[in-house]
Amino acid sequence: MDFLKTYNLQDLTDVAKNKLMQRPKLDLASIGKIVEPIVENVRINGDKAVLDYTKQFDHVELKSPLYALNELNVVLPVKVKAAIDLAYNNIYAFHQAQQVKPLIVETMPGVICKRVTRAIERVGLYVPGGTAILPSSALMLGIPAQIAGCKTIVMATPPRSDGSIAPEVAYVAKKTGVTHLLLAGGAQAVAAMAYGTASIPKVDKIFGPGNQYVTAAKMMLQNSEAMIAIDMPAGPSEVLVIADETANIEFVAADLLSQAEHGKDSQVVLVAVKGFDLDQLETALAHQLSFLNRAEIAKEALKNSYKLIVNTTNEAMAFSNEYAPEHLIIQTDEAEFLAEQVINAGSVFIGSWTPESVGDYASGTNHTLPTYGYARMYSGVNLSAYQKFITMQQLSEEGIKNIGPAVETLAITEGLDAHALAVTLRLNALKN
Repeated sequence: MDFLKTYNLQDLTDVAKNKLMQRPKLDLASIGKIVEPIVENVRINGDKAVLDYTKQFDHVELKSPLYALNELNVVLPVKVKAAIDLAYNNIYAFHQAQQVKPLIVETMPGVICKRVTRAIERVGLYVPGGTAILPSSALMLGIPAQIAGCKTIVMATPPRSDGSIAPEVAYVAKKTGVTHLLLAGGAQAVAAMAYGTASIPKVDKIFGPGNQYVTAAKMMLQNSEAMIAIDMPAGPSEVLVIADETANIEFVAADLLSQAEHGKDSQVVLVAVKGFDLDQLETALAHQLSFLNRAEIAKEALKNSYKLIVNTTNEAMAFSNEYAPEHLIIQTDEAEFLAEQVINAGSVFIGSWTPESVGDYASGTNHTLPTYGYARMYSGVNLSAYQKFITMQQLSEEGIKNIGPAVETLAITEGLDAHALAVTLRLNALKN
């Protein structure tokens, strides 16, 4: 039996093709009924609610939801520290290069318009954890906050069974300048950062991936009196691989499985140009699954997944742009050319030697990306996500003379006499 169901684009009606593009359904209504009372309890009871939920869900009893950063004395294996440092340097370099200079334009003589950047002062970073160790997520979220100059950086991550934090995450927290370390996960951590508690500062924007409860809490709170923004709505992880007869089949199988092992609700899609050997792919999947620690999780994800046969790379790109994948891998003999045709994707991996794994960890790009088709209108996390753009203008005497009459006319046309008067008084002052 094949691991991936097979479809042929030529056999699909428009309705069938659109249905194929749908992700595994998230029942946000049911999830919301679970999340809403958690959020409300944290809003009312603050630290106590957070500690109660940590005991209930993580089976850890803490005295305080905050971990004392000044008490962290992190010692890591040399190889692990070196790997984190390499990733930090690459991610820092790529995000530092995203800094923009102030924009200054003289739109007409005497009228100067500017655009400047300012950091969002207080940000919350959600790093999934518990049984997992995810220093990569801490790097991806912490580094741009550090570069942007955010004054308050709250990092939330679930505690380990002994109430501690994974040393790898702790190392990144210190390295990226985190100011508050919240030992909590789930909707309760998101709510604590959104509303603030006696010990946890309220933030203005929350970043980071998480399970369906975390996602529901983020989406709920951005439309509440908490007055927060979020990086993006996001669902389960996903990848779309475009492969032709030149692709390395073992590489393709590994790239599909690297996303499938994220979770049972992940989705992986292979768009195979005619000539790609689908039978060999299934053999490669079976072989690689046989030695994966998370094979059972990957197998469940493959049930949500499929392979699609197309005649040409143009058809493959058209399907990909409609699907709008979180990760897009192009393994064809014209990969760079096809990459220029990408319209909708979170992050793109070009050519046989570029596995999605490098973007997840250390190439420099950010791995916090839009899923569930949101790549049509959202970008992945980047430096500007931690910044605001503020416009400024300044007029000289010449400037108000040049622009004033037009502003008077437009204000009177709109029936806003006070707007017109603010200009008229200045023009009269210059005449006098």
